[in-house]
Amino acid sequence: MKKPTRSPAELRNMFGENLRILSRPHASISELSRQLGINRTQFNRYLSGESFPRPDVLDRICNFFEVDARILLEKVSTIGSTQDLLTGPELTDFFQSGLSELDETAFPSGFYRFSRASFVDPDRFVVGLVYVYREGQYTFVRGYEAKEAMRAQGQRADAGSREFRGYITWQEAGISLVISRKNAMTGSFNFLSRVASLENNFWVGYVTRTVSENVATPRVARLVYEHLGATPSLVFPAARACGLLPEADLPPFHRTLLRPQAPMV
Repeated sequence: MKKPTRSPAELRNMFGENLRILSRPHASISELSRQLGINRTQFNRYLSGESFPRPDVLDRICNFFEVDARILLEKVSTIGSTQDLLTGPELTDFFQSGLSELDETAFPSGFYRFSRASFVDPDRFVVGLVYVYREGQYTFVRGYEAKEAMRAQGQRADAGSREFRGYITWQEAGISLVISRKNAMTGSFNFLSRVASLENNFWVGYVTRTVSENVATPRVARLVYEHLGATPSLVFPAARACGLLPEADLPPFHRTLLRPQAPMV
């Protein structure tokens, strides 16, 4: 069935509505206009549906919001914008500030050494490295499961199977990491809060894994993160010492923070 032809006013209103939705996560229209390099008065005309942008200005707007020119014709919620989920209109008031306000002071970029109790071997601990980095205003984490831990669960231990990634968000009492392996095979939720230390570079919390209940194995464990930065003299030795280790081989302060003999509460 042929779609009805829309008037120029209807198309301008569609664009204005989409632009208002895309602009919601930003603190002020004045600052947004400045970042886009568009006169504030002219930007308000776009928002109100009074005017269309020139092709070059439209390209600038699309690149900034990571959408395409269909925002002239279709509702932005149907286009597949990268902002549709956590930073789209439904969730932006609940997630946007936590995603965008996690600065380097609160959780710096670089390599982290982490440790936790093994979920499959009660006498071992997983020690590994992750890399925390920023793209634009958002913070991400990337790492690899320990080979020994994957093999202990009867899973493949190649790099592709072991890789995991996630996003990090600020919360009032600490930070949260939502992590998944490729193709959403398994995932975890991690919560960390900073602890007092000489270099102020330790966080402690817990990790929960996304598996069904099993009385034989736990689903929650204490978790320690230690910021190493990007200094090779710290990162390389830590990388060589990663794996599935006995308690005696844990880094000393990690063992103190993990409190292996104390039950989770």
